Amino acid sequence: MGAPGRRIVRTRLKALKQSVGADLTIVNGENAAGGAGLTAPTAEEILAAGADVITTGNHVWDKRDVVPLLERDPRILRPANYPEGSPGRGVYVGTAAGVPVAVVNMMGRVFMPLVDDPFRAADRVVASLGDKARVVIVDFHAEATSEKSAFAWALDGRVTAVLGTHTHVATADARVLPGGTAFITDVGMTGPFDSVIGVKKEQAIERFRTSRSVPYETADGDVRLAAVVIDVDAASGRARSIERIELVEDGAGAER
Repeated sequence: MGAPGRRIVRTRLKALKQSVGADLTIVNGENAAGGAGLTAPTAEEILAAGADVITTGNHVWDKRDVVPLLERDPRILRPANYPEGSPGRGVYVGTAAGVPVAVVNMMGRVFMPLVDDPFRAADRVVASLGDKARVVIVDFHAEATSEKSAFAWALDGRVTAVLGTHTHVATADARVLPGGTAFITDVGMTGPFDSVIGVKKEQAIERFRTSRSVPYETADGDVRLAAVVIDVDAASGRARSIERIELVEDGAGAER
């Protein structure tokens, strides 16, 4: 979320990767530029900080220069279920520690902008990957907890993980489903927690009290990094475990 979120990613991510032995790092960057959208400089900052792939969501189109960025860099994704003909791509295929991997970006439809059915789109994407990827991580950018849960159950045993994003609030339901798919309803926000989901408290309160449009600005207090770490069996592509991690900016980390 904005400059504070990028700052803690820049200062804490590489050490976190080393401490957990991460082979693949995915960062959702859709709020990286001023709290709404992604730009070429902010994307480069996130990649330089240690991200291998950047996913997005409903704010992907908020900045004008994102279209050429999506077209030229396969590491930067937009939801794969945007209508046919949308710029960019929704799937990344590569390797991590010698294992073929894929990252899939999807977006929900409940209380969200109109996009294609994510369930059918995910079926098509997973089928198209075939043996091109043994490990498949899905960022499901959605609002409703019920839609996220149903989506994870629908993909259980077919992908390695379904990781919910969008609400900025981490959930306490991280688990591995019976088929070997790791799931959490929402990974949470990397950004200022002295806020209302990253926005200055006073502005959010005023909007709720008056029902008028109030400009939103990114807050900058109590900055934390929210993440999950997934341990994967490289031979089968199934998740062994999923653990939620939360780090604070002053260097005192807390695992939850």
